[in-house]
Amino acid sequence: MAQEPVAQIRSGDLHGDKPAHGKNLLGPLLCWAVVFADIGTSIYYVPGILYQTVQSMAGFFVSLTLLVFILLTLKYTEVTHRFPQGGGVVTVAAHAINPWFGALGGMFILVDYFLTAAISSLSGMQYLSVVIIPLGAMTVLPGLGQIQLLILAITIGVLVLLGILNWIGISESAKVSLVGALIAFFSNIAVLLTIFTHISFADFLALLPKMFTSHALTPFSFLAGFAGSFLAFSGLESISQLSPVMKHPHKKVAGIAMLLVVITIGVTSPLLTILSTLLLPDAAKDPVLSGQIISLIAGEYGGILLQTEVAISASALLIFASNTAIIGCYHVFMALSRMGFLPGFLLKRNKLRGTPHYAIILATGIPVLVLIGVVGNITFLGDMYAFGLLGAFTLTCLGLDIVRYRDWKKARSASLNGAGMATTLASQETKGLWFKIDFFLGVLTTVLVTIAWSTNLVSKPLATAFGGGVAVVGMALAYRNYTRSQKEGYVPVPVAVARIEERKPGSVLAVLVPENPHNHAVIRAAVQTSEANKPVIFLYLRKYRPRPEAPRIMEIVDPYLEDQEAKQIFGQAESMALQAKVPERKYVYILDGPDIVTHVWQALHPRDTIIAAEENEQFKDINPDRIRYELTPEGKVAHLLKRW
Repeated sequence: MAQEPVAQIRSGDLHGDKPAHGKNLLGPLLCWAVVFADIGTSIYYVPGILYQTVQSMAGFFVSLTLLVFILLTLKYTEVTHRFPQGGGVVTVAAHAINPWFGALGGMFILVDYFLTAAISSLSGMQYLSVVIIPLGAMTVLPGLGQIQLLILAITIGVLVLLGILNWIGISESAKVSLVGALIAFFSNIAVLLTIFTHISFADFLALLPKMFTSHALTPFSFLAGFAGSFLAFSGLESISQLSPVMKHPHKKVAGIAMLLVVITIGVTSPLLTILSTLLLPDAAKDPVLSGQIISLIAGEYGGILLQTEVAISASALLIFASNTAIIGCYHVFMALSRMGFLPGFLLKRNKLRGTPHYAIILATGIPVLVLIGVVGNITFLGDMYAFGLLGAFTLTCLGLDIVRYRDWKKARSASLNGAGMATTLASQETKGLWFKIDFFLGVLTTVLVTIAWSTNLVSKPLATAFGGGVAVVGMALAYRNYTRSQKEGYVPVPVAVARIEERKPGSVLAVLVPENPHNHAVIRAAVQTSEANKPVIFLYLRKYRPRPEAPRIMEIVDPYLEDQEAKQIFGQAESMALQAKVPERKYVYILDGPDIVTHVWQALHPRDTIIAAEENEQFKDINPDRIRYELTPEGKVAHLLKRW
């Protein structure tokens, strides 16, 4: 059996630090603001992009996919409190399946961030051009091609400027997000109210049948429209990146924030898509005007002032979303590097500003190259978006389903066989009717998202080529780093967090202590003592180290990934275990505290607990049947033997 990801004891947050800098943590409103400032920008470019594929049915498909979006919010809310260190799909896939799927999830979300930065900045400049170029002039100017190239050049300049600002060290501000999100939301409401002062509700109902008059609905076109409309809800994944800066309890805060997201997006996105594409069909089909359509419909029904306000606010929010994508992107680069999948140079920080300049260069440079490659064609960018977005959704949903199923299976086993406190808690959580309903709704969500992703793989070859290419190159780099480390006697153990919820009779528990010169002796003794089909659990007791500063938005805060000594020790253990062909090994990284080893010992029921001999007194609450000492070349170890 391959290495499994491992984690915390369920009773309490024994593996992590207590939240620091509580006054800087985000409540429901600020979490809503950050997510809406990302997801709320989609309405500015999605109607035009969708119209190129499904014509007047764009609004129908956005409304249809809204139902799946609501189901997705339930799963992402759970991700925030199950995985408080952040990381989204990277963390979920690594914990639920294995570290390599975590790396694959990282590649998917990187594709998503690359295209978010590109499409948001380009759309922002297109909306700004509404203010600069007179209404309607874009369709009659003789130098239209040159104007598009000028917009592209300015967009590239904006991305380079954002990269420089991140190099200087600007930080994302939730309060700025709140201002931008409120302005955008109320601007959208103003547009809707203005339109409905000009058309009656009966007129609106009469518009709806027109959605189905210009496009034949076949099974494949239905699937293509359903899959493509997920673009309207891109940005949902950002809630899982906010876990480290979210107030407690995560479940309540994220739940309220997601409810606000559902309400605000549900009110604005479907209606604006329906109205803009049906009331301004000529603009929707135009390759340039479709990228400004929300501002244009504001001007059509509200006049030049509302048009200008919407254009400026949309432009500002889109640039803000582009910057958020750059920040999220370089944090994922750094996390994958700390996990051992990407080269270590991505972690290097410049001496002048202390920022990860290589990661920032890639996070900014790749979107620039993408824009140049498609010559600023926003429809192409929308098509390319699908691979990473839906790939990340699919892997996150699948991973959470696996985690939930394990909980359910262990709880059922516990109720039959009896269990300790940790398993009893898990059993209580999985006995309720809501858990079962939520589980099957989650499986349905996974199926629907997987169908959408599979459809896009076929219907959008450009997205598949670009996203697949990035994923293949990234995974090739990951494999190269892994094999090189293995040859050097150190195998990266990217995930060292899991749940200790079941007994492991006959197992070997190896206790490793920071800065102990005999850790290598404990590892060797554990590997040599292991028996066939019996797991070896390597337990690393880390010391509490308060963070010098509060986590930043989009930062992945995993104490293990920042603990070089622990990663080195686990890497050596994994290398030795592979050489000895140990069939099953687990790695537990846990915050040291009173009786913590005793809690682990009681939860696991190991046959042999191996510690450095001088640490024997520290773990006196362990009650073995007998103690055997072993003298190794690296030092003396003690075997605490127990027949349960």
